[in-house]
Amino acid sequence: MTDPIVYTNYTAAYHRKAAEVLPFIDAYVVKKEQEIIEIEQMVERYEKRRMKEERAYQSMSAFRRLLSGRKPDHHLAVEYIHFVKKPMEKVRELRQEIENARSIQLSSSPGDMVSVSSELANELR
Repeated sequence: MTDPIVYTNYTAAYHRKAAEVLPFIDAYVVKKEQEIIEIEQMVERYEKRRMKEERAYQSMSAFRRLLSGRKPDHHLAVEYIHFVKKPMEKVRELRQEIENARSIQLSSSPGDMVSVSSELANELR
């Protein structure tokens, strides 16, 4: 009627044989590099749009500037955090994951036990 409680060791789930991991590392690295490129393109598009808006605002006459208004500085700061700072933090994390995957690839032989990140472990499933 009552089953025993079985505790699983989650840290053991992230230790895999290098032979299981090595074939997937190249595809994993390519996927992460593609994510980095997409994020950097998004940030670049935001910065271009922001500069275009600023140039358009500065080219207006003083009277039109008075009537059109502009975003408050704190709104611009929040936009910067959302569109630039957070995505670039994600890029740094992705680059660290790529570095970890490459270090596994370079420093392990197929019989070794390697410690992999949770994302790489999910990719292997």
